[in-house]
Amino acid sequence: MRVYYECAPCFLRQAREALDLATDDEKLKFKIMKRIISLLDSTFKEGAVSNEIGTSIHRLIKKMTGNRDPYASEKRRCNKIAQDFLPIARKFLEDNENLEDFVKVAITGNIIDFGALGLEFDHEKVVVESLNSPLEVNHTRILEEDLKKSSRVLYLADNTGEIIFDKLLIEKLLDYDVSVTVAVKDEPILNDACVEDALEAGLNKIADIVTTGTDSVGVIYHEFSDEFRKIFDNSQVIIAKGLGNYEGLTEAPLDKKPVFCLLNAKCTAIAKDIGVRVGSNVMIKIN
Repeated sequence: MRVYYECAPCFLRQAREALDLATDDEKLKFKIMKRIISLLDSTFKEGAVSNEIGTSIHRLIKKMTGNRDPYASEKRRCNKIAQDFLPIARKFLEDNENLEDFVKVAITGNIIDFGALGLEFDHEKVVVESLNSPLEVNHTRILEEDLKKSSRVLYLADNTGEIIFDKLLIEKLLDYDVSVTVAVKDEPILNDACVEDALEAGLNKIADIVTTGTDSVGVIYHEFSDEFRKIFDNSQVIIAKGLGNYEGLTEAPLDKKPVFCLLNAKCTAIAKDIGVRVGSNVMIKIN
């Protein structure tokens, strides 16, 4: 996805929050923010790819503070929030065995995202509302048809905590007699899931776990490791969670493989790009 004008203040908000998590050194934070403003001045242009700029900002913060995982404590908080709401999700699924409801649960997990919504918001309210909201864009039936014709699915994970909800959907995908590979980040970035997070959630018991070979926000195709690029290129169906993956996949060479993005359109730029209202739950085939 290319940047919209409103992406700029969002980059600065995320930068401020990440800096406050990464260091208590006020002089260092001022110095880094000046570098971030300079970075935006040189890269924030029409046609720039949004998640590539975001990746550069967060890498700069990690490098200059020496903190490889500024969101470590927030990721633990994500896990606790997800575990707290898991019984609500399971209860919702008790009388719902169709794929669409499992998709809705996975999208609800996408709400646990400090990068898009900030560090403070009412999780309980938005989780319950999300589970009971219709999908604004619903390509679940198309996914179901593609699953019936496929044997290999690549699942691009997004946030820590959220992957606990993803597990429910992945278990449902196995009903279609497919093997699932879950891709996480090689190194910490924002509150994105890494290998240890996937293992903690037990995803290794139902799927193969791999990394993208990088620490990008979402996926950046030209940064993939050679190993992951082969997995990506050879996948028959790709299911991707979250805003960053949507931003990156819409700029990636996808050939003719079906690619589905599951997300909550939390920001005006994403909502505008898809053509839905802010806050909409979306299950959209982008290729």
